[in-house]
Amino acid sequence: MRLWRKSGSPEPAVALVAAAGARNGSAQDRFKGDVQEVARQRLVIASAIFALAFVAVALRMGYVSMLRDGAEPTQRVAARGGAIQAERGDIFDRNGIVLATSVPVMSAFANPRLVLDPKEAARKIANVLPDLKYEDLREKLDADKTFVWIKRGLSPREHDLVNRLGIPGLDFQAEERRIYPQGTAAAHIVGYASIDNAGLAGVERYFDQQLQGGEPLQLSIDLRLQRLVEAELARAVAKFSAIGATAVVMDATNGEILAMASLPTYDANKAKTITNEALFNRATLGVYEQGSTFKIFNHAMALDSGKATITSVYDASAPIKIDKYTINDDHAQNRPLTIPEIFTYSSNIASAKMAVEQGPEAQRAFFDKIGFLKALPVQLPEVAAPLFPRHWMKINTMTIAFGHGISVTPLHLATGSAAMVNGGILYPPTLVKRTASSPPGRRVIQVKTSTIMRQLMRLNAVQGTGKNANLPGYETGGKTGTAEKPGRGGYRQKALISSFVGMFPMNEPKFVVLVSLDEPKGIAETGGYATGGMVAAPSVKVIFENIVSLYGILPGDMNSLPSLEIASAPAPQAVPAPRAIVHPRHRTLEQRKALPAKAGQTNAATGAGVRRLASE
Repeated sequence: MRLWRKSGSPEPAVALVAAAGARNGSAQDRFKGDVQEVARQRLVIASAIFALAFVAVALRMGYVSMLRDGAEPTQRVAARGGAIQAERGDIFDRNGIVLATSVPVMSAFANPRLVLDPKEAARKIANVLPDLKYEDLREKLDADKTFVWIKRGLSPREHDLVNRLGIPGLDFQAEERRIYPQGTAAAHIVGYASIDNAGLAGVERYFDQQLQGGEPLQLSIDLRLQRLVEAELARAVAKFSAIGATAVVMDATNGEILAMASLPTYDANKAKTITNEALFNRATLGVYEQGSTFKIFNHAMALDSGKATITSVYDASAPIKIDKYTINDDHAQNRPLTIPEIFTYSSNIASAKMAVEQGPEAQRAFFDKIGFLKALPVQLPEVAAPLFPRHWMKINTMTIAFGHGISVTPLHLATGSAAMVNGGILYPPTLVKRTASSPPGRRVIQVKTSTIMRQLMRLNAVQGTGKNANLPGYETGGKTGTAEKPGRGGYRQKALISSFVGMFPMNEPKFVVLVSLDEPKGIAETGGYATGGMVAAPSVKVIFENIVSLYGILPGDMNSLPSLEIASAPAPQAVPAPRAIVHPRHRTLEQRKALPAKAGQTNAATGAGVRRLASE
């Protein structure tokens, strides 16, 4: 088969002529070539512009998602409102009463570049929002920015008034506002959250991740008891001109904190007014020498070791001189004392000799065992570690026996005291209701030692320094403590930490109550004394009275009564996130206040032989 070549390019010489003709062809041919060249150049330029625009958009997206200041809203919601994506979880007391909740609010912001007349706009806004200063508003609206906050957390009325101004460049953002319906009640426990709904203190901060996810939190405290404790503490501070005070009420059988107060306090609804002094939680963050309340642990250590018995005698005839120090007794008996006498007369001399008999290593090991050498694992960020000697010498052993030379928090004292009287089990303190999965307690002293400690506590309330806390008809007990505060060059004799830790009923302790006053002043009623027995023990008695009244505990022979259990109710079920507020007629803040549990709601059935205390 014969193959024919397809007609193609001319011969080389002919091709060269043709190319020359194209270059030097007619004007029409040259014009077409120029147009094609211009079109190609424009296409290149347009592609470059699109590429630059794409890069700019990508950079802006990266800035918005990762680098933008958190003060600028992450989403714009029209003034007519929109749904909130996730609501911060509510906080409840043990009976389902709301301690902290969130309400939807509108916040005003502006784009200064869109505001036509900054001065006039600032004047109008200041007229409807008188808490804002005209100068500050004008400065914001004159700024060379695209975003400035005007006011966050507007009330429904404020939102309506600002919206009616119709100022170009002014807009609104739907947000949540954290409110605390109970005001100052349990402030140091609940804490508070920032305007951006981030926990800053208390359980608001400790459980921030859980609350941010919308999960509610139920605490162990009883709001009713909390208010009673706070009222009595405030009365004592005023009566004795103290600079501060703290109180703890704990369930001795499981470590649940039923109430905890610290003065001075604050209102989380007014976060801008909170001072560092008011924010300081004396119960968990303050470390103090606790004075003679430490004789509780000194006696328990000696009795539990077997080196001392209830009939042991220690000589308290004369002061102890060691190095340049002298150990004296405030209620000197100037004779040998038995174990019960040492406790009721609160003898420093005999307590020091008891401790020396145990030795520094044994004493340190005992305090380590009961958790007094480390911070407590309570659910608060505001916790402090104890202060104790790095080198535990003989003189340290002596002074620590009566509560000097070691500093712990009041919550340490309450927790340790509970273990000494509840049968010898140390429970970690908790602000959350205990469940089956909660950490178990651990034994720190023998049952027989705990039984003796109950008897000593009861004896002290009847015959010793704790008589002002004795409640007739109820088996109450406890121990006083008065410690001089350290200062420059030694201790300040007129600056005292005066405490009383009490518990009842002593046959089977359920409640541990601690009251501690910082620098109380003696009055005529107390003979000028400001000791723990004079200023703190009476307040513990009042709290005892409040407890028996609140929970309906009748006087009588406590040995014949079944075990006590404090009732509680489950927290209300979470509700869907509300819509943003758009008008004053919509839901007000009052509608989110205390929400008691529904009638009939209780925890698991109470076991046989357990007397349930009323929750209402």
